Amino acid sequence: MTDPLAWLTDLEGVRSAYAGTRDGIDVMLRDRGLRRTSPEMTAESLLRGAHASAVLEGSVSTLEHVRAGETDEIATDAVRLSASMLALAPLLKTAPLQAIARLHAVVGSAALGPDELGRPRDAASADRLRGVAELLLSKTEAPALLVAAIAHADVATAAPFASHNGIVARALERLVLVSRGVDAKSLVVPEAGHLAHRAAYESNLRAYRDGGPSGVHAWALYGAEAFSAGAEASPLVHAG
Repeated sequence: MTDPLAWLTDLEGVRSAYAGTRDGIDVMLRDRGLRRTSPEMTAESLLRGAHASAVLEGSVSTLEHVRAGETDEIATDAVRLSASMLALAPLLKTAPLQAIARLHAVVGSAALGPDELGRPRDAASADRLRGVAELLLSKTEAPALLVAAIAHADVATAAPFASHNGIVARALERLVLVSRGVDAKSLVVPEAGHLAHRAAYESNLRAYRDGGPSGVHAWALYGAEAFSAGAEASPLVHAG
């Protein structure tokens, strides 16, 4: 079977960028995590991620609002998803299409009717989601971080659901990191990495959607930087 990401992994700068980012994540998790890892740290990472993802989706709630439970609807939806999403990591390994559908069903439950929850908008959207599922089930030598970035961009740019597509895409990215062992306790905050580089995030998603292979290459290189920023946003880094 052909490796679906071999062509991208071999492009200039991709392999080295992801190797460097993974090394940095591993060092952070090993050196700081051995001392400070706890369920509370995971909960804090998920909370920070929910806030950042909500802001990228249009929320105006601050992190302080999120901590206090005084959020707008978008942030409320993102926090609700963060509370249950890690339970889907095992399912992502065997039935990624179901896992993605459940992500949407949870985050959209307050805004959409039951016929829309977890269901693609049309046949083209269903095809795009099947493509993401096939990618996640394929054997590849690509770094797990790169697989996560591509799955994220595929869902974000396809916008297959009636709402909350960006939040679903970013949740999926985090889950790939968990399910593939990059960050088993979900202490990196990739959503915060994207928020820290918001202009680049949005422009590179457009490039991924419209720019052909060069746009995908640009997104891949951006992704390595964003994951590094997500590692720096981990509560482990600021635990003292």
